Amino acid sequence: MNKKVIVIGSGFGGLAAACRLAARGFDVEIFEKRDKLGGRAYVYEVKGFKFDGGPTVITAPFMFDDIFEAAGRKREDYVEFVPCDPFYRIFNHEGRKFDYNGDPDFIRQQIALWNPDDIAGYEKFMATTHDIFRKGFLELADKPFLSVWDMLKVAPDLIKLQSHKTVYNYAAQFVKNDFLRRCFSFHPLLVGGNPFDTTSIYAMIHYLEREWGIHYALGGTGAIVDGMARLLAELGGKVHVNTAVSEILVDENSRRVSGIRLEDGTIHTADHVVSNADVAFTYMNLIPAQYRRKYTDKRVKNMRYSMSLFVIYFGTKKRYNDGRLAHHNIILSERYQGLLTDIFKNKKLADDFSLYLHMPTLTDPSMAPEGHEAFYVLSPVPHLGADIDWTTQAKPYRDAIMQFLEDNYLPDLQENIVAEHYIDPLHFQGTLNSYLGSAFSVEPILTQSAWFRPHNRSEEFENLYFVGAGTHPGAGLPGVLSSSKIAEDLIVAA
Repeated sequence: MNKKVIVIGSGFGGLAAACRLAARGFDVEIFEKRDKLGGRAYVYEVKGFKFDGGPTVITAPFMFDDIFEAAGRKREDYVEFVPCDPFYRIFNHEGRKFDYNGDPDFIRQQIALWNPDDIAGYEKFMATTHDIFRKGFLELADKPFLSVWDMLKVAPDLIKLQSHKTVYNYAAQFVKNDFLRRCFSFHPLLVGGNPFDTTSIYAMIHYLEREWGIHYALGGTGAIVDGMARLLAELGGKVHVNTAVSEILVDENSRRVSGIRLEDGTIHTADHVVSNADVAFTYMNLIPAQYRRKYTDKRVKNMRYSMSLFVIYFGTKKRYNDGRLAHHNIILSERYQGLLTDIFKNKKLADDFSLYLHMPTLTDPSMAPEGHEAFYVLSPVPHLGADIDWTTQAKPYRDAIMQFLEDNYLPDLQENIVAEHYIDPLHFQGTLNSYLGSAFSVEPILTQSAWFRPHNRSEEFENLYFVGAGTHPGAGLPGVLSSSKIAEDLIVAA
């Protein structure tokens, strides 16, 4: 008889784990509280527009290929990826741009426009990030850190790679121009980290992008969700939507979990449980306190959590395809460290903001009705540990962002908007069950990485596993997909 695995949540970590385990012959069921699959990759459909809820930057696309290949399929039969060029268009506070892609000659030309003297430093930076990438991604990303010895074995390499430095300080030792330093250090924000606090191991993202490029899934990120759901169905996996889990059941005698209880009281048993729900939420809300020895409420609350996000999804009846904007745009405030300090440390909603502006219809017009444009704009904001009342602050904050975009990048924007939806930290807390409304779970600082991060196999129960942003190796699609491979390996070996 096949062993039964229950997966709680259907973000990319949960979907990938479910597909991998189903391909291995396990009897897999996903339980998702929302009305459709995707987790943070949920798709909002408004007036003929399709808005990807979450991750839009696809790096290391081979990691999706691996999931389909494990089941004897080809990913391209389920979803099509196309490369983005440039990877990003980065604007300074005056609207001057820096395009970034995988062509070394092109990047050298772009650097020369800002500071020719930084070309040599950039070359050194990329050479060293290759070493970080090789150790941090190729060797360690899909390895579980289940004991302190796992950490001690790699400690000499981490010291050699200057992992004690922050991403910003690491980049700054090679690049002198202030704006270029920002361009080569913002990446931790994509995984919930402050560039001035996040370990320099995350500088490997640069090399990862150079190695495999940045891609877009035609039909949006939701097309990947649909493709994985189709694969899971073909493998015999079952999916339950509109089905919230209220408790993970514990066998008091064996220190194992035995299944789940749904909100309607129904019990489902399993040999293994994989939680793609937020790690903090899983421990504090799904497992009664008397069964938790290490992950007490106090310990969970004492961890540091990533910032949250304010995201506006909007569609216009006007096209903005005049070449000013790219598919992925990053618009940096005049302040950099000060703004990040307000977000991460002061927990203050600043008057200024840095933005990520996603414009998928430049690549894929199917995301909007004909002749229309689809966007989403994202602003990092403090999590709910801040004294900000989003029930009153959301609308003014939305208005300030939209006015800024209209004044600087999208003329006549507000009179052309025909569809709109926004989410704020309350959504991350209430709908996505993220502790403090954190958008990326546990913050990726050195003392919360690898062995110091919540483990892929629970330290409390030998058959409870975690996938997703809150466990090793962390947030971002490569990290989340790596966690699913780790969970698969651990369950197969159990």
